[in-house]
Amino acid sequence: MMLLQNLLTSQAEARPGSTAMVCGTESISYAELDSLTNRIARMLLEAGCRPGDRVGILLPKSIPAIAAMFGSLKAGCIYVPLDTGSPAPRLARIVDSCEPKCVLASNASAALLDGLFPDPARSAAIGWLAPGEPGERKGVVFRWNDLLSVPAAPLPCATTPQDCAHILFTSGSTGVPKGVVITHANIMLFLEWAVRYFRPSPWDRISCHPPLHFDLSGYDIYGTFMAGAELHLVPPEISLLPHKLAEFIRRSQLTQWFSVPSALKYMAQFDVVRADDFPSLERLLWCGEALPTPILIYFMERLPHVRFTNLYGPTETTIASSFYTVPSRPKDEKAEIPIGQACDGESLMVLDDERRPVPQGEIGALYILGAGLSPGYWRDPEKTRSVFIEDAALGRMYNTGDLAKTGEEGLFYLLGRVDSQIKSRGYRIELGEIEAALYALGALRECAVVAVPSEGFEGLAICCAYALPDGVSLVPTDLRARLATLLPSYMLPSQWMEFDALPLNGNGKVDRPRVKEHFKAAPAPAATQTGGVLCNSRRP
Repeated sequence: MMLLQNLLTSQAEARPGSTAMVCGTESISYAELDSLTNRIARMLLEAGCRPGDRVGILLPKSIPAIAAMFGSLKAGCIYVPLDTGSPAPRLARIVDSCEPKCVLASNASAALLDGLFPDPARSAAIGWLAPGEPGERKGVVFRWNDLLSVPAAPLPCATTPQDCAHILFTSGSTGVPKGVVITHANIMLFLEWAVRYFRPSPWDRISCHPPLHFDLSGYDIYGTFMAGAELHLVPPEISLLPHKLAEFIRRSQLTQWFSVPSALKYMAQFDVVRADDFPSLERLLWCGEALPTPILIYFMERLPHVRFTNLYGPTETTIASSFYTVPSRPKDEKAEIPIGQACDGESLMVLDDERRPVPQGEIGALYILGAGLSPGYWRDPEKTRSVFIEDAALGRMYNTGDLAKTGEEGLFYLLGRVDSQIKSRGYRIELGEIEAALYALGALRECAVVAVPSEGFEGLAICCAYALPDGVSLVPTDLRARLATLLPSYMLPSQWMEFDALPLNGNGKVDRPRVKEHFKAAPAPAATQTGGVLCNSRRP
């Protein structure tokens, strides 16, 4: 089985002059990208990195960021994509967990470095992957211009397919993000199925819409390079601007689009897709959360030449574990769209509390078995054991925390979450992490964060119920601004409600269903200049 970095090397040998990647006005060929990644690998080794060391990728989505990923792999290292849009305190918890030997950064992320490494004695080595100088910053072990002084020849690598390729940190219920370990084999086995099923070719032009710390980007990047196609990076600044996204698809003449449903919802909401639009587009894929059926109908009516596929799978099972290609435009806007059937090498099972299969049509917990299963969470064996189950009869499987059922045709249908985890804009969010951050502010007596259905593009509104200490006065705009220093924007509550005391159930715990009902019954809130939708109702 190939290693991920071999996908690039193979294409550089087979079609060296072909375009590998396009980002705005910049492009790079397979041969140029392969040489650049070899140089980055050499500089990492000179900086002291050894096989198995972690390399933090603190770069916005760009050609240097993709090169940094492959360079890390070629050095035998494990790369950790770091979200440059997250606040420094949250990134610092990730850095503390993975302990990178080196962090690759640029001018765009320079301000975050001071927050990540306030103690110089604990700082990682810094590789500066941008033209120009990093100024007086300490710990910089190599610069962009230094890459020109090292050989571009390939390096030997002792990595095996079972070794970790990257660690993807997701929202954690305790307030500490969880690091999902993904191996070369995990990704390669998914790619082998996906390339067989979707049949991309060297003539394809494929989008990369998700951020690099989001697992869906793995299929865009590695699937493109496996096929020898062109990867077109969607600039982060337009990722939720519907008119610009539609124009990007047209101008780039994309043949494949893959995103979370929120981007598609925005394009439909602003009606930016014309009849028979995007003539080059052949495949439209979505994953990360449910796509409302009316939105699917909108696209299928306008793009009859496009093949539409729903993919499903948690990060812990590598990109996707099931698929459903919609055979025809649904006639009913209320029709359920299944998550379909398992990808090759995977199995889905709906089980009861005793881990026995439930009858067709009945609701149970969804488990996944097979080749995509992560080895577990980085340095957290207890959390790993809690969701990666060793069943004597069924084997090793992952408890998704989702509720599901099977239909008469044998397809799987997703019905929601067992716990407090939600998906919004494609991001997996633990409501408990938001609560932990709120309590960390030290300004609230108690709080509860819930999600309620929303008419907005995100599908679910994150709502915060809170009670203040006696004598304290705070408005939601102040709380939201403080919380924004600890959490990324997609995790900030959009609705707020102050209580004298939160309602409790018979067990003395916060009665979250009652909290949800309060938000559902509240008048529709109005948009504010902060970008959030705020409701400052009072409930005794």
